[in-house]
Amino acid sequence: MTYFDDFDIKPEIKKAIREMGFEEPSPIQEKAIPAILKGDDVIGQAQTGTGKTAAFGIPLINRITNDNHVQAVILTPTRELAIQVSGELQKLSRHVNVRTLPIYGGQSIGHQIKALKQGVQIVIGTPGRLQDHLRRKTLRLDRVNTVVLDEADEMLDMGFVDDIEAILKQVNVDRQTLLFSATMPQAIRKLSKRYMVKPVTVSINKSEVTAPSIDQAYYKVLEKNKQESLCRILDSQNPDLGIIFCRTKKGVAELTEALQARGYLVDGLHGDLTQPQRDAVMKKFREGTIEFLVATDVAARGIDVQNISHVINFDIPQDPESYVHRIGRTGRAGRTGQAITLVTPREMKHLRSIEAEIKMSIPSKTVPSIEEVVEKQQESWKNLIVDQLNDDEDLALFNELAEDLLLEYEPKDIVRSLMKLNFSAAIGENDPGYNFGETGGAKGMTRFFINVGRNVNMSPKVLIDEISDAVGIPGKAIGRIDIFDKFTFVEVPEEVAPFVYEALRYSRINGARVNLEPAKPRPKRNQSNSRSTR
Repeated sequence: MTYFDDFDIKPEIKKAIREMGFEEPSPIQEKAIPAILKGDDVIGQAQTGTGKTAAFGIPLINRITNDNHVQAVILTPTRELAIQVSGELQKLSRHVNVRTLPIYGGQSIGHQIKALKQGVQIVIGTPGRLQDHLRRKTLRLDRVNTVVLDEADEMLDMGFVDDIEAILKQVNVDRQTLLFSATMPQAIRKLSKRYMVKPVTVSINKSEVTAPSIDQAYYKVLEKNKQESLCRILDSQNPDLGIIFCRTKKGVAELTEALQARGYLVDGLHGDLTQPQRDAVMKKFREGTIEFLVATDVAARGIDVQNISHVINFDIPQDPESYVHRIGRTGRAGRTGQAITLVTPREMKHLRSIEAEIKMSIPSKTVPSIEEVVEKQQESWKNLIVDQLNDDEDLALFNELAEDLLLEYEPKDIVRSLMKLNFSAAIGENDPGYNFGETGGAKGMTRFFINVGRNVNMSPKVLIDEISDAVGIPGKAIGRIDIFDKFTFVEVPEEVAPFVYEALRYSRINGARVNLEPAKPRPKRNQSNSRSTR
């Protein structure tokens, strides 16, 4: 097992990693970081969400000196990724004196020029804007010692190959070149042969699920209601003993506290616990004193409890290997087990990549409604009340209050009110989604406005494919589509509208940044003038 502390990097960077809540490197980090630290040119094949930013960011920051000039340049296909990478590097370098600057189109070039003049050591930028600065001579790359091409296949798909080559020709020849890409088409291989020296290739191996006794499913959940959705699933499933996986130590602490506040018998397990604390938590888990163990991947290593009925991925695993390792905790010794994964709309593509690598489709389920939870829990709640009635000690304290209530209200109404009061935390909020109001859609449909249209080659097929892939609904469920020159309207079923909203509101279609919002009701006098393209 490898830990971040095992890498030959500055203590300040290790401290930042710990503060970010990470304990052990992901597979791509474990393979790429040692090779990059050695000074090799590296080709990394990894999907988004596998931790590739830290895979090149950690050794890159470790190499930066106090010299006040550009020492590293990172090329990204989009402004959003440039901002994201910059944010990640700032977190990793919080305890070292490293200045980063994202540069991209749409932001004042004057502001960027001023920042470059003040001194920047790492520049993260889109190829087009980097070219602008090189032409203006406001950016020099002759002393750069590291170049990173992030999501190289997407940059080539967007037509940036000429810009990339022009930039690489201006970079110091004596440099380290790192290339990260989800796929390795011929154009990428050609680029690597021309501009890299004996590159080391690292990739994540494919795995297969070999646990037929495990029933797997995923639930589409909204990010804003993730904890609420988890609670409803737990109440409807009624697990005997389960492990709930979170990505970070901070996530473990927050979820453990939230579940304890709602009355669940849980405890957390992460790398900051001392051995006696860990032993105490595991003793409670093995004895069944607690029903759920909330843990990170590294903390759960070595756990060998035979009667675990459920494994729940509160945070989707970073890679297929982690997924297989997690779900293997259940279904042991011939028992059947349940493996449940919570997936937000933005994580649907990551789930599809896991399915592709484990060579199976994971079934989808719907988060239970309040009515379903109440129906499922009625018997256990009834038993709690009967147990309390049989233990009549101290009940006399409430005689006067009970008599007053019975004089004014019906007994049935009193019982219902007390039930709701006592179990309101268990059944949660009544509205787990968004309220879009009247949008002008057909009955049972929500109508959305999208700020792009034929100007980005939008077509009904393109839009249907985007929605189907992102939300996992059949294309035929999508309603009317109206495409105009610079905007589009689309109708989707009300029950999936919140998922469409979270998945597409800040996404890209045909390479164009889109904004999706609930539409305004159509004025009645103009309805006959709208033209459908479907």
